[in-house]
Amino acid sequence: MQPTLKIALVGAGMFGGDVHARAYADLQRFGIAGQLARVGLDHWARDFAPIKFDLVAVATRSQKSAEKARKQFAEWTGHEPGVYHGVEPWHDILREVPDLDVLAVATPDHLHTQPILAALAKGVHVITEKPMCLSIHEADEIIALAHKNKCVVAVDMHKRYDPDHLRIRDDIQNRIGAPLYGTAYLEEPLEVSTSTFKWVESSDPFSYVGPHWTDLIYSYYKSKPVSLTAIGQKKRLIRDGINAYDAVQVRVDFANGMSINFHNNWITPADFEGPVNQGHEIVGADGKVESDQQYRGFRWWNAGGGSRTSNNHFTRDVARPDGSKGYLGYGVDSLTVGLAAMCRVKFHGASLADVASVYPTAEEARITVAIVDAARIVRDLNFQYMAEGKGAPVTARFGDDGITIVDPQRASEGAAGVFKKIYQKAV
Repeated sequence: MQPTLKIALVGAGMFGGDVHARAYADLQRFGIAGQLARVGLDHWARDFAPIKFDLVAVATRSQKSAEKARKQFAEWTGHEPGVYHGVEPWHDILREVPDLDVLAVATPDHLHTQPILAALAKGVHVITEKPMCLSIHEADEIIALAHKNKCVVAVDMHKRYDPDHLRIRDDIQNRIGAPLYGTAYLEEPLEVSTSTFKWVESSDPFSYVGPHWTDLIYSYYKSKPVSLTAIGQKKRLIRDGINAYDAVQVRVDFANGMSINFHNNWITPADFEGPVNQGHEIVGADGKVESDQQYRGFRWWNAGGGSRTSNNHFTRDVARPDGSKGYLGYGVDSLTVGLAAMCRVKFHGASLADVASVYPTAEEARITVAIVDAARIVRDLNFQYMAEGKGAPVTARFGDDGITIVDPQRASEGAAGVFKKIYQKAV
């Protein structure tokens, strides 16, 4: 019998219905061996060549969107996955597909934890979109259950696999010396917060896209956060009756002494020439690196279309002789490494420790979750104090004793008020 990895996809919106679904379509047709050289795992190509990948189910909140995703997948592959829908459709999948191997989670940010834990409880591996979750306590629960049931939890941190970022990690960071400070920014279009997503009041632009950058910085230096401060603004979305932050700025100080400012918004006007505006720079003791991920030198304009740019590195179509199109790029690479680790565990008896260096792990994602969790609390307090004319004095501290929110405005409550512990384990 041909070895088979069975996958179910929960969430088929902007990212799940595009990047995940198209990546799994290529796997359905041709397997994973052809993708491995892109991520430095080509030594496994012969071992993995016989493995079949089967998208057995796709689940969304509504039946209409699930049927749409199934129809699209069938057009790409000739294969129709099962359709599930509802508030918590992953329970139906896990019950009706008892031999499921992988649950891919592409639900809204605040709805990652439940399907992840449900899958792990059944011994099913997980690929999840970032952030893994929004609470450090939930991150610990996920990690503990994954280890108990020997499951891989791979987090889609695709910015690690951008070739420019790999060059920085493996070469440039050594040239510029010890890191001093830097800035990372990702600005999303207004349509994301006003029409594409209906759940923006349950999240914020830093929680949504900031994890890409916090993880990237961690992947460069493997240095943990020691403190942060955060502030946000609500002006544009309020005009549309949406009570959500337009923009959030977070400054994180790391154990190696560097300080990085993370700037995110989701109100960029539609007239902007690119899908998003993004980039980062790091100043070191002996130099500086700048990386503009929005404008990479590729630009065009035409009558009625204005000036446009595109990122041809994230994903791109590759024409095949039969007229179909392959789907390549660092957006797919991040999924490939997680699935490769799962194949190694299932078919070759590898342990979680054996494959931990291959993909962005839950333990690494926990660092970003800790930052996101603390930043949300600090941001809200500073937003409140700014509105009261008291400035933005609140910070968070990370250490072996946990996470402490430092709020000078509560001095009248004594030390317990000023130094409020929200987490009591080492970060």
